[in-house]
Amino acid sequence: MNAEIMAVGTELLLGDIVNTNAQYLAKELALLGIGIYRQTTVGDNEDRLKKALDEALKESDIVITTGGLGPTPDDLTKEVSAKVFHQELVIHEPSKRVIESYFRNNDRALKNGNLKQAMFPESALVLDNPNGTAPGCILLGPNNKFIVNLPGPPREMIPMFEDKVKPFLLQFMDHTIVSKTLRCIGLGEWDMATRVKDLIDDSVNPTVAPYAKDGESILRITARAKTEEEARTMMAPVEEEIRLRIGDYIYGTDEDTLEEIIGKELLAHNRSIAIAESITGGMIASRLLSFTGGMSKVLHEGFITYSDAAKVKYLGVSEETLKAFGAVSEETCREMAEGLHRETGREVCLVSTGIAGPTGGTEKKPVGLVYIGIYMDGETKVFKRYFTGDRDRIRLRTTIAALDYLRRLMKGLEIEE
Repeated sequence: MNAEIMAVGTELLLGDIVNTNAQYLAKELALLGIGIYRQTTVGDNEDRLKKALDEALKESDIVITTGGLGPTPDDLTKEVSAKVFHQELVIHEPSKRVIESYFRNNDRALKNGNLKQAMFPESALVLDNPNGTAPGCILLGPNNKFIVNLPGPPREMIPMFEDKVKPFLLQFMDHTIVSKTLRCIGLGEWDMATRVKDLIDDSVNPTVAPYAKDGESILRITARAKTEEEARTMMAPVEEEIRLRIGDYIYGTDEDTLEEIIGKELLAHNRSIAIAESITGGMIASRLLSFTGGMSKVLHEGFITYSDAAKVKYLGVSEETLKAFGAVSEETCREMAEGLHRETGREVCLVSTGIAGPTGGTEKKPVGLVYIGIYMDGETKVFKRYFTGDRDRIRLRTTIAALDYLRRLMKGLEIEE
């Protein structure tokens, strides 16, 4: 089976949006054993889109489109796909009810084209979209050719492909594909890949592939077999070897997040936490609050103590300490953590201070110098780090490092300093 990936949208042609969908789909289809014949980008033009689809179906068994499923007149992908297969659009009642419910307090939105998103050929397999308003669909044409229409936003497209399209495609395969992701923190992609280089280079089935994302390093193990059980059996010794080499840098698997691991650890030991942030300005607290499994039970207080005055007022940092050592120093960081515990009484107190730039650095204290402090079990630990990159990158890396130090301390893991 061959496939063509077709991105629809004039904004893609103009370079206003980077087409990450094509990269994702190409990798996923390759894992399924589906050959990629071509990748195409087409603007919001009916004639050009129809021509592109007609040409794609001459060479490929399946065309997967992304984008052009919205409510506006230039969202034409579904309509043109139906024309290519000579199919008429009708109201799909389940989709209509979902859209009406979504816009139940906005009659104007309904009248301005949103019900257009509930129109599908009667024979279409409609793919509901819990992450947006535009459902996708799978259209079957002559000679067992398929067009799959997916939404453009990745946060909508990826779950729809994973949950709906992949299972549909697997029915045409004589094998199954199983993947497991190992998530690493505190270890750069290059360092991680070096430790398992032979496993990556020599892998055939299962395969091992490294990725980097938002300050994390990821290893993905993928096996192809007749059954899921057989695939997981093949993957097990590979995972075991990777864990032997990478160890505690692996914090989770698959959809685990750092904040989820920390949240569950806090809840399991009934520990409350308070946070005071300078350089990160609320990023640590925000990250933790994205864990929905009960963070409100353990995260009680948070302070943004960006100025010296705030550090003195809310955390009791000594003015003498600030004058002698500065706001970005081990001494100040330690007083921040201990002052936060004194003021809040929380079992765990996490603080950050540093220089994010682009200005404010000196020869002795350059941009990227960061201190992270953690009070726990009656002891305060301060960690000194240097990060490179622009202001946002330094703040992000500080946030991730702070959470990783917290994870390690709570689990009793070794910390390299």
